[in-house]
Amino acid sequence: MFGDVVMGIPHSSFEEKLENFKHKKGVDLDTKLTASDLKELVEQYKNVYLEATGEKFPSDPKRQLLLAIKAVFDSWDSPRANKYRSINQITSLKGTAVNIQCMAFGNMGNTSGTGVLFTRNPSTGEKKLYGEFLVNAQGEDVVAGIRTPEDLDTMKNCMPEAYKELVENCEILESHYKDMMDIEFTVQENRLWMLQCRTGKRTGKAAVKIAVDMVNEGLVDKRSAIKMVEPQHLDQLLHPQFEDPTTYKDKVLATGLPASPGAAVGQVVFSADDAETWHAQGKKAILVRTETSPEDVGGMHAAAGILTARGGMTSHAAVVARGWGKCCVSGCSDIRVNDAEKVVVIGNTLIREEEWLSLNGNTGEVISGKQPLSPPALSGDLETFMSWADSFRRLKVMANADTPEDALTARNNGAQGIGLCRTEHMFFASDDRIKSVRKMIMAVTLEQRKAALDLLLPYQRSDFEGIFRAMDGLPVTIRLLDPPLHEFLPEGDLEQIVGELTAETGMTEDEVYSRVEKLTEVNPMLGFRGCRLGISYPELTEMQARAIFQAAVLVSNQGVKVFPEIMVPLVGTPQELGHQVSLIRIVAKTVFAEMGTTLSYKVGTMIEIPRAALVADEIAKEADFFSFGTNDLTQMTFGYSRDDVAKFLPIYLSNGILQNDPFEVLDQRGVGQLIKMATEKGRAAKPSLKVGICGEHGGEPSSVAFFAEAGLDYVSCSPFRVPIARLAAAQVAV
Repeated sequence: MFGDVVMGIPHSSFEEKLENFKHKKGVDLDTKLTASDLKELVEQYKNVYLEATGEKFPSDPKRQLLLAIKAVFDSWDSPRANKYRSINQITSLKGTAVNIQCMAFGNMGNTSGTGVLFTRNPSTGEKKLYGEFLVNAQGEDVVAGIRTPEDLDTMKNCMPEAYKELVENCEILESHYKDMMDIEFTVQENRLWMLQCRTGKRTGKAAVKIAVDMVNEGLVDKRSAIKMVEPQHLDQLLHPQFEDPTTYKDKVLATGLPASPGAAVGQVVFSADDAETWHAQGKKAILVRTETSPEDVGGMHAAAGILTARGGMTSHAAVVARGWGKCCVSGCSDIRVNDAEKVVVIGNTLIREEEWLSLNGNTGEVISGKQPLSPPALSGDLETFMSWADSFRRLKVMANADTPEDALTARNNGAQGIGLCRTEHMFFASDDRIKSVRKMIMAVTLEQRKAALDLLLPYQRSDFEGIFRAMDGLPVTIRLLDPPLHEFLPEGDLEQIVGELTAETGMTEDEVYSRVEKLTEVNPMLGFRGCRLGISYPELTEMQARAIFQAAVLVSNQGVKVFPEIMVPLVGTPQELGHQVSLIRIVAKTVFAEMGTTLSYKVGTMIEIPRAALVADEIAKEADFFSFGTNDLTQMTFGYSRDDVAKFLPIYLSNGILQNDPFEVLDQRGVGQLIKMATEKGRAAKPSLKVGICGEHGGEPSSVAFFAEAGLDYVSCSPFRVPIARLAAAQVAV
């Protein structure tokens, strides 16, 4: 351990000597080596040290201690430590401290041992001691996964008095800290030593069950329980599971320890670096290792799942995977990993790099091939826990959904309405739709454009009907067409695009060339899009408004409660919004007269241009609501193109120029101040103004906390992040 941790000599160099020595002596366990055997092995270890460092192993205890202290301080800036802090967004810490204390020895024979335990099951939350124990061993043997340990019951049988005292201590500690604890201990010649106690890392499932159980046990109240579950815990629970485990039973290659639950499907890789590379390329990887170490944290975080040959339920791989909600199967003794040839042998099966593998972290099964997954559902303890969260939070949580299916998923996840329905996504649903859109774009005259829009009207109306039905009784905010028109054109080189459009529209090649040339923009994201389309082509806004109001009246007549809200995108001046609001209200009046009924509706705008935030009081006079489009607002405030930011953002993050990716975590000092200012100015001009956000920041916990404190009415995020936002809003409230 000194050679590895202090001097940086690869652990494998020592492990190789140990394995060869055990093979030579014909034993399978370290503890079966005699005292003379160990003396011989120590000499081999000293030679490894000498060859690696160029000097003999230091025999002076003070020298050893000074080197160890220096190693701890140096570890703060090691690549693995920096990677870990980056992954977990740990910032602003100065460094680490060193504690020096006497050692308790667990390797003094069969009356000694070492172990790690959790006061409750960290995978399921079951109220039962969960841990592992090794007789005649040191703690590192358990936590590093060097040896596969035995169940805690081993200690109960061979050291009953020490076990009884351990159980009593666990009850005292859990009662004091009012949480599930992670404990390390050593028994030295039948005397128990408690080494370390900390709040235990747990899976999402366990976190929710522990919180609910502790309320039912009277150990904590509901407010405390809400703070015990982290938003990312819910993210784990919302990950998919295998559709039907019974269908793959004949494909199970081996079974290891179910170290971290969930399902993982990916292609096999054998190094942490490869896992990170594959993740950057959008591939899902299963990281297969004999055992993992802290150096592997980057690859473990990037991998879809982790499989190890050695290590128990409290090994490095298991604990880290559970903390991140990564599916992990550890201690799978049936596998043999060959890193050099990049293959893993499982029984009679040889699996090479890039082949597909599936892991069931609930059962420990290792399955060949790519097994189908299904989405999870809210039920049981999670449903109870979320009802508590909802009782405390003041911020409403809505969802971004573009189809009836997405809307239903959002509602099942607890969404209180739709905060963003992007109408352009509907245009790509079928060939007929996209062809009609292209005819509208390529139209030269008003009549041609209206004819194309008449073809799109029934499609849009049908989609809106489905969404209104799915959200019966809840508000639905529909954004008018937003992206640049060129996004709807075919992909390929100019000749290919012209050929396809000529065939679709019946126009001549010259006409198509001329039209495409007019649509070409140097910077499309700042060009002809959003409300600029509706102002230039009023008939486009009219068609979309007509489809919305017709759908609303039709389903309202069928008994569905409809609350439509129309959102005008990319407004920078009150005149732009005023133009579109006037048009929408004229269409509404016409449709209601035609259909012989009326209903209430709102018209508002997306605040995504900094100027709109600066003149929010003027814009509010024309709006019933504001919805901050934080993706574009971030892009325009920073001047970072979302399409190109990846070229320099990693450098900014690694150098500390930015603490977080501003497209993932809201920039509270800059973008956040625009949001606060616009909210205050808007409500000063119109006190009844409803204000929310509809960027993906609406599902990021620290951003949700900011929006709640800023006094917004709601956040809107993707359907699967709705429970995360609900919990984050509750936590800021308590």
